[in-house]
Amino acid sequence: MSSRDRGAHVAESRAGDAGDAGPPVAWGKLAEHAPDGMAVIDPDGLFVQLNAAGAALCARPAEDLVGTPAPFELAQRSPAGTLGLLDGATEQVCVWAPAAGQRREFAYRTCPLSGDPSMAVVAFRDVTAERQRQRRVAAIARSSVKLASEGSITATLDALAGEVLQADALAGVQIMTLDESGQALQIMGSAGFRRWPDFFHRLVECRERGAVLTMMDAFERGQPVVVPDRWASIRQDPSWEPLHEYLGELEWDWFASVPLIIRGRSAGILNAFFAPGQIVGRPTVEFLLAMAEQAAVAVDYASLLQNERELARREERQRLARDLHDSIVQQVFSIGMQAKSMGVLGARGESVPAESVRGIAEEVGVLSRTVLADLRAMVHELRPATSAQLGLEEAVRALVESTRNRTGLRFDVIAGAGLDRVPPEMAEDVYRIVAEALHNVVKHAEAKVVTLCLRVREHALAVTVADDGRGVRGESAEGQDPARGYGLVSMRERAERWGGTARVRPLPAGGTSVRAVIPLPALVPHAALSRPERLDGPTEEPTP
Repeated sequence: MSSRDRGAHVAESRAGDAGDAGPPVAWGKLAEHAPDGMAVIDPDGLFVQLNAAGAALCARPAEDLVGTPAPFELAQRSPAGTLGLLDGATEQVCVWAPAAGQRREFAYRTCPLSGDPSMAVVAFRDVTAERQRQRRVAAIARSSVKLASEGSITATLDALAGEVLQADALAGVQIMTLDESGQALQIMGSAGFRRWPDFFHRLVECRERGAVLTMMDAFERGQPVVVPDRWASIRQDPSWEPLHEYLGELEWDWFASVPLIIRGRSAGILNAFFAPGQIVGRPTVEFLLAMAEQAAVAVDYASLLQNERELARREERQRLARDLHDSIVQQVFSIGMQAKSMGVLGARGESVPAESVRGIAEEVGVLSRTVLADLRAMVHELRPATSAQLGLEEAVRALVESTRNRTGLRFDVIAGAGLDRVPPEMAEDVYRIVAEALHNVVKHAEAKVVTLCLRVREHALAVTVADDGRGVRGESAEGQDPARGYGLVSMRERAERWGGTARVRPLPAGGTSVRAVIPLPALVPHAALSRPERLDGPTEEPTP
């Protein structure tokens, strides 16, 4: 019996079953008046019969659907390996494509047909809008998380474009931002499209031919622009010929462009290319605006971060200039004065006492060794790859050795197990924290002994630099925390980049302690790491 014959048979044989109590479910008048879609499916998964609501949901006449495959999954494999009807109490979700480019999602339940358990009755409803809202909310939430990642701005915007693409099943997405000159746009994120290095050259050529760039309207006016049937008009427009191949790689129809607004000004645009059959309504535009706002936050954050880095570089150069003037320049000046003294003595034509020559030579030797030690210390500070090349422990020990040779300070270095597992970028920031702390000890502490401790304690890296110097004083007359002048700002920012903390405090016995605690990434195997004592107190037992 064919599916169409089954449909007629079911309609006749079940018409009087409306009064049957409880499942198995009858068809009859109950199905005809049900607000949800209902369908009878045969063992081969083909439509046998549909009610009016079901045919409307499927967007096709019932007589055209009978005998065609239904989208519903009816069977599931039991633990014993046999196939059985899906549990009707559990709502399932499937996808239905009534026509090319159209997509609907149905939530459905199944149960056996009364009198013929080989067939199933399926009750289903359209949940496309509901699930789309859920995907959009999830996409916005995931994009917010991605903003906190340490990836490049390109990687972040690529990820955001991918979220937009997947949430609404779009054909393609582009995110463009202003370049450094602020005069031209550049593609910084995309999904669906492959990379075309000469895309903007072709786009300029299209504009020179007379093509209308609707995305520039969105950028210049700071308002969303939606263009129905955009691909059809572009395909027929000869001025767009340089980009026909690029734009023709995707199956799309409508187009929307929304601006990226930063502090009231357009800083870029998000272009959305919609699959055939997709209609852009108000909820869609609101979602694109929300994702464009996330992209704008990412662009603004990257710009602020770049400005902070430039400021940090300028401050570092100024600090090095001060150090050069305070130490090396003065020492080289002293060497020059000693050499001039030797020249004056030699110019007299008289015999120079050996003791005077030896004294001057020793002074020049001491000064030259001090200059060499200072220069080596600065080289250590200027080599950004030190910790990455040597490993954190070796880089810190090299820095300590240089500081010892230069200043005569005594060091006690305590390094626990697991330091080699600290990620290179994190190790670089930790190295800089230690370098800043040691610089402050040399500059301000008037200390004799420094104790440096690096420990990995299960979930975190703890770094302590303690000295026996004059310590951190109380608040100044201006009410400012002197710890800020002790280099805490720079150290704290480096620690906070990884979700950690950095603190400066006086020690009870005198001196100062700089302590940074930085959480380790989850990929570090905690079981392989040691749990030594803390420098400034006992180790707490881990929470079970």
